[in-house]
This record gives sequence, C-alpha cells and structure tokens, in this order.
Amino acid sequence: MRYGTVLTALAILALAAACARPAKAPEGLAFKDDLAFLKARTQVVVLSRDGGQAQVAVSPDLQGRVMTSTAGGPEGLSFGWINRELIASGVNDPHMNAFGGEDRFWLGPEGGQFSIFFKKGDPFDLDHWWTPPPVNEGAFDVASQDADRIHFRKAMRLENYSGTVFDLEVNREVRLLAADEVEALGVPVPADVRMVAFASDNSITNLGAEPWTKETGLLSIWILGMFNPSPETTIVIPFEPGPASELGPAVNDAYFGKVPADRLVVAEERGVLFFRGDGEHRSKIGIPPRRVKPFAGSYDAANKALTLVHLTVPEGAADYVNSMWEIQEEPFAGDVVNSYNDGPAAPGAKPLGPFYELETSSPAAALGPGGTMTHVHTTMHITGPEKALDAIARAALGAGLAEIKTAFDRTS
Repeated sequence: MRYGTVLTALAILALAAACARPAKAPEGLAFKDDLAFLKARTQVVVLSRDGGQAQVAVSPDLQGRVMTSTAGGPEGLSFGWINRELIASGVNDPHMNAFGGEDRFWLGPEGGQFSIFFKKGDPFDLDHWWTPPPVNEGAFDVASQDADRIHFRKAMRLENYSGTVFDLEVNREVRLLAADEVEALGVPVPADVRMVAFASDNSITNLGAEPWTKETGLLSIWILGMFNPSPETTIVIPFEPGPASELGPAVNDAYFGKVPADRLVVAEERGVLFFRGDGEHRSKIGIPPRRVKPFAGSYDAANKALTLVHLTVPEGAADYVNSMWEIQEEPFAGDVVNSYNDGPAAPGAKPLGPFYELETSSPAAALGPGGTMTHVHTTMHITGPEKALDAIARAALGAGLAEIKTAFDRTS
C-alpha cells in the first residue's frame, strides 16, 4: 500500500471514530457544568438512558422543571437556558422567576378578562403582570420516580381577572423516550445521530364543587421551553397552508407589536415560517387551531443542533384561551403553538434572559368536578451530520437546513 493511500485510510478511520463518540461541547456549554451549578444550589434529579449519553436534569424545587438535557453525556452540549444569576441570588421575583429550563409548567390565559396573570381592574402592562405564585415559586411534590422518569403532584388555588376561583391538582410526569417512541411521532432517527428526547405528560383536575365554564373563564395547560439564543439560531414552525378567507391568518405576530419583516419570514403557500431566535428583540408569534401542526422546532447552525417539539392536538379542538394583553372580544380564540424571542422590553432595559422559547398549549379546560385534561409536550434534541439532520428537519418541519440557514438572507 502506498504512503498516500495509508494516510487516506487513517484519515477515514479517524473521522469514523470522531462520528462514533459524542462531540465535546464548546467552552462553558457542557452539561456537566450546568449540572454542577444546579446541584450546588437546588435539588436535581438526573434521568438517563442509552448508557448515560441521553440525560435530563429535573428540579423538583423549581416547580418540576426540566432545567436542561444532553445527548452526549457529561461532556455533551447542554440544551436548556439556565438563569445562573437569578438562581445564585436566591431572590424571589413575584413578576416572574425566570429560572430557565427547557420544559416548565404554566397555566393560561395570560391576558384578557379571564387572565390569571393580571388582577381585576389593572392595566395590561409589564408593571402589573404577575405570574401566579403556585407556578412561579416553591417545589412540586415528587409522587414517584425511576431511572428514566419522575412524577410530580401539586394542589393549587388560582383566581382570574373576573374573580373566578379555581381549585385544581396538577400531575406532571417527565420521562425519557427511546428511538422507536420518537419514530412513532413521525420523526426519523438515523443511526448516525445522537439524540435526547423526553416527554412531559401534564394533567389538571378540577377539585372544586362547580364546573369550569366559558362564561366565567377557563384554564389551559401551557408548557414553555427556554433555550440558548444565538445569531445562528432560527426557529421553524410548520402550519396548514390555505387561504386566509377559509382558515384565518396563518400567524399572530401582534403580541408585543408587529414583528419586523427581517425577523419573521412566512412562506404561506408552503405552510412554514422562520423566526429569529437571537435573543435580541422582544417579540412573540402564535399559530391558531385551524392552522396548527403537531411540530415546532429550531436549528442552531453553530452547534449543528436540531431541536424539535411535538404536542398533542386533540381532533376537533377549537377553543384555546386567548393570552393577548387586552379585554377580548373572543377570549377562546387563542393560539396553540407559540414562540417567544427575548430582548429588552424598552430601549436600554435589561432583557429577562436573553433566551428564546418554544411553547405549546392544551385546549381550554371545560371540566366538571373531578374532571381531568391532559397535554403532552415532547422535546427532542438531535446532533450529527447535517445530511442526517436535513432529512429529519424536512420530515418534521417541512424545510431543509439550507433553507433554514438562509431564511433571512433576503431581508438583511
């Protein structure tokens, strides 16, 4: 064998070996570093499978949040955004404890006459916005746990803007998924990728003596994932294409003022949109029930990391709580999937993070006494060769990596 051929063969073997082991995370972004920080300040439960490469860090103390996860073991990339400054301070912020975490339990609606974030008569602005204490502070009780799952339970009482009181019990199970469970959702899992996938099964039960009705307001299960922003991160959300005259608007981009054209690209004829996840401009978008598909996601081109979120969408569900910050004509014409990009609320102000979010909601819960509603939110992080990631993105999001990475080129 000639010398050049030997070198080529060795190079191929080295490349194969590199692909076979998890990539080391960039400085400061390793799972082990986030885990060490959390363990020093709060209770942490680590769920794992697949020989410890897929790991999920959950905090019972911080309302049962999935704080972060990795597909590459301790040295692998840490996917969740964690607010180290706030957690280290030990300060409770009644407006919102933005601890971070890539799957946290909230309840809606946020705005409107049935809001649980504003007190009756208060204006709908940031100064008067208060996250309900039961989902903002304090621990969730651990009902049971195993190596790859944990079950939380929490009883709570809430009052909405119109004065309706809700007594309820929350049950929440976080569990890791195997590749075949992910493929059952319609996501291909090639052999040459690394993945961590977990689902949160969330349910609320009416503990009161009266039914919850549309006339006095309804709650919804609202799951939010907070992730690390970057100039090379693009959020991708598919939706049902079709004429607005039949299906209504494809996207609601008016939550905090209309999103600028260089931050949101909507391909209406194809049914896919692109939204910046750079943490530099406070903005939010939503997909209504008649347009929603069961996936949303993002691609971090710098780290070659594809994130997918899958949600349960009950067939025929049409009533979703409206979280717009205003008295509403249609309080049950809300969105199912949302994405938020953080940034200063006013010029010169400090952002909450920054971070970006992928969010999903259940339908409005019209529950009689003892009635229960469940919402399942699944998060998948996949790393590996871009050819493999491209096929996954096309299957789940309806767009390939080349289109995702260049979505804003014509708007810059």
